[in-house]
Amino acid sequence: MGDFNHPDICWRGNTAGHKQSRKFLECVDDNFLLQVTEKPMRRGAMLDLILTNKEGLIGDVKLKGSLGCSDHEMVEFKILRAARRAHSKLTTLDFGRADFGLFRDLLGRIPWDRALEGRGAQDSWLIFKGHLLQAQEQCIPTKRKSGKNTKRSAWMNKELLGKVKCKKEAYRGWKQGQVAWEEYRETV
Repeated sequence: MGDFNHPDICWRGNTAGHKQSRKFLECVDDNFLLQVTEKPMRRGAMLDLILTNKEGLIGDVKLKGSLGCSDHEMVEFKILRAARRAHSKLTTLDFGRADFGLFRDLLGRIPWDRALEGRGAQDSWLIFKGHLLQAQEQCIPTKRKSGKNTKRSAWMNKELLGKVKCKKEAYRGWKQGQVAWEEYRETV
């Protein structure tokens, strides 16, 4: 949150009159930031901005009147978060059972020229992301991470873990001078 002093920015159209303001808008777009303040603060200009990188993180934005004799308005907002973290059952995408042909078809059916026409970078990204996640949900099934060791990736099976362990032991032995270089290279 801050007083950014770019009165010439139109946040509805994502446009600006001055070069410095356009650079500021590009920076906001490049970092996928959302501006959540909706009402002008000072003399019809939106100068005090609240930027976030996550939708739904900031809520209840209110103007609370001026601060003393200043023309600045106080802004009150809430940072929304879950009160208690629930124990989640971790799932991963199961690319082995994915239907990439259907995924390509679903994304190919969308008339992207019409869907993104006249929109800014932020709006275009949100539209594309929505369609991509919808297609992913339809085409790529999820599966629960297996076993007690859920921090380990699903593709890391017992056989692969054994090979990695053997390579680590060979490396450790070579570093300590207990294994010759040729033997180490052969193991690796």
